[in-house]
Amino acid sequence: MTFFRDRVEGVAAALAASGLILRGGFSFGDDEMAPTGSSGAPAKSMLLVGQAGAAPWPHFQRWRERQARDIANPLDSWSREVIGTVAQGFGARAVSPSDRPYLPFQHWAMRAEGLKPSPLGILMHPTYGLWHAYRGALLFEDEISLPEPHAAIHLCDTCVAKPCLNSCPVDAYSGDGFAHQACLAHVRGTDGTPCLAGGCLDRNACPYGAEYRYPPEVQAFHMAAFAGL
Repeated sequence: MTFFRDRVEGVAAALAASGLILRGGFSFGDDEMAPTGSSGAPAKSMLLVGQAGAAPWPHFQRWRERQARDIANPLDSWSREVIGTVAQGFGARAVSPSDRPYLPFQHWAMRAEGLKPSPLGILMHPTYGLWHAYRGALLFEDEISLPEPHAAIHLCDTCVAKPCLNSCPVDAYSGDGFAHQACLAHVRGTDGTPCLAGGCLDRNACPYGAEYRYPPEVQAFHMAAFAGL
């Protein structure tokens, strides 16, 4: 038990050097089709890796300064490099939300942290609000003893006003889902400058986790990536 605890603590410390954090984990059941670990055998345990707020941003920026300016998907590339290095040091396989075929990261996150989706689709965290992300996962071929996650308080259940559904100028989010093309056209157009420069107005309207809100430059980076600019 001490070995497993020390290993988890070691992983957490290695990730912290780049502003990343562990976001929970679990063991796969014997009847599950688990992804493979580092040797190709089915994984028995996984640890989710992510961020709270914009803590990784300075580390990412320093890395980016050393890369070609036209590098594709720089944040994904940085995340893969950091998490991959940690995985090698602890005998795990690193996987990413952008891997193809896609892995069920949203399901893993709900299972690991007991979270539920907000009306925007982003998982609502009781502390971080909507200002968090999952950057990857570590897959282990042995079982790591982890506490069972408890269902988190779902703040959206107590939010009557739902400002996250009333701030977008093109009503991109509704009960029918996300109007991707309407949002994209708006962000790329002249009227979309506030969104492009300062982030999604619906997301910013959420009152929860405000102390973890991404700074404008971080939100602008993500919006530019979304818009393909």
